[in-house]
Amino acid sequence: METKKSKPVKTTDHPTPSQTGAFAFGKENYRLMLIGLVFIAAGFLLMIGGGSSDPNQFNPEIFSFRRITLAPILILAGYVIEIFAIMKKPKD
Repeated sequence: METKKSKPVKTTDHPTPSQTGAFAFGKENYRLMLIGLVFIAAGFLLMIGGGSSDPNQFNPEIFSFRRITLAPILILAGYVIEIFAIMKKPKD
């Protein structure tokens, strides 16, 4: 009786040696991360200012549309872009 030699079965999903030096993200992922960081930085920059040089003088400029609405929206959009950039599968 002859025994058949079967092909080895691949049981694990380890990367091949050529894949071990590859980056975790693709070029598009890094580009989206950079765009998200720009949105976040712009949001924080828009929040700057509005103070008064005299601590006894109230400046209503701190409640402007730019600081109360626009800047937080930009920051949240930046974080959403960052999450999307991390979760997006890179093209092989």
